[in-house]
Amino acid sequence: MGTKIRAALLLTATLGFAFPARAQDHAKVDPEHVKVVAENDQVRVLRYSYGPRQKSAQHSHPDNTVDVALTKGRVRLVSPDGTTVEHNVEAGTVNLNAASTHIVENLGDTQFEGLSIEPKTRTRK
Repeated sequence: MGTKIRAALLLTATLGFAFPARAQDHAKVDPEHVKVVAENDQVRVLRYSYGPRQKSAQHSHPDNTVDVALTKGRVRLVSPDGTTVEHNVEAGTVNLNAASTHIVENLGDTQFEGLSIEPKTRTRK
């Protein structure tokens, strides 16, 4: 491989474009709000808790997940491109979510808590 190609690959990898971003593990990038509460070789369960008006760090779910709301709340998900989606969630609601990268914002005046069940991927084993 030529020197110019190597330099270009190094630059694009360093700046984070041309290659997909590495998954931002929710438990690692946002330990203030997220804890691993159960785990085996196939799945892990995260418990998240956001106080009134708190936001998560940007994080990724590289595979589909199952979320279970433990409390009632109103949340906004913000994608890296700025797209937002808001949800009113009732306690006990179960959602099937596609793989994504986002920030979670608790729009309410009360604590919002839930569980996220993630299959283990090759990158998270």
